[in-house]
Amino acid sequence: MLTISPTPGVAFGKTPTLTDAKPIRNAAVQALLQELITYPKPGLVSLVDTGSHADMDATSFVRSTLALRRYFEDAARSGSEGASFETLRQLGLAAEARMLRATRGVNTHRGAIFNLGLLAAAAGARRSACSGAPMSTLGEYVNHTWGRAIAQHRRDATSHGSLVSDRHAVGGAPAEAAAGFRSVYRIGLPAYRAVLSHGGSANQARIQAFFELLARLDDTNLLHRGGPGGLAYARARAGVFLGEGGVFQPHWRERAVEVHRAFCVRRLSPGGSADLLAACLFVHAIEA
Repeated sequence: MLTISPTPGVAFGKTPTLTDAKPIRNAAVQALLQELITYPKPGLVSLVDTGSHADMDATSFVRSTLALRRYFEDAARSGSEGASFETLRQLGLAAEARMLRATRGVNTHRGAIFNLGLLAAAAGARRSACSGAPMSTLGEYVNHTWGRAIAQHRRDATSHGSLVSDRHAVGGAPAEAAAGFRSVYRIGLPAYRAVLSHGGSANQARIQAFFELLARLDDTNLLHRGGPGGLAYARARAGVFLGEGGVFQPHWRERAVEVHRAFCVRRLSPGGSADLLAACLFVHAIEA
């Protein structure tokens, strides 16, 4: 359990600081590792293969995750101190630099740095019991506290996400976060918890949540790699899988592997859906 102690020399009534952010850090790290080991996730890196990627593998993701441990702890503590979005953004930029050093320049977790960093900051505020803002969920806190700043922030215009968002008029990760992670709370998390409540394995629950997100998300990674046609194809294949019963159908694993192989042939990689799956896992761990 997290403990709170007043900072020496701080006047009564000041915002208390989270003194132990390690449980939040650990939940974020576990979420990334659980996303990595999930298989089959169409087109994505796992312990089994590298999916649609030639420049990264499971080792890359482990190195990246370990490089981000301190970031999640700092984000949680900053959230408990009432940090601004700009403060969190600077922490994220420093974390991105550490990620790139760990992976020799490969972008493994840029989306997760953004999503999980905000959620970790919200978790820090929640655990410190000092936010002063309505917060029945972490997503609502992100929306209430930083939503306007996120929506107004001008991203790097040369990034794939920005280029795709502008070209195809989709919101991408910033819009998802600014709105309080609606896809997490309305799509991914209910699917994940439903499988667990019916006795499914943790991997089955993650697969079901992933396919639900894939079927409905405007995944900017898919748009970058495959354009509107690639996105439509990916969403359609996910819809068929779910329509046949998802992980509750006989031979679900074989059907999911078929989709995975088809994505690899087309070099499709739904990284945005994977990022939100990790967000689902983190929220489940924190809010359970």
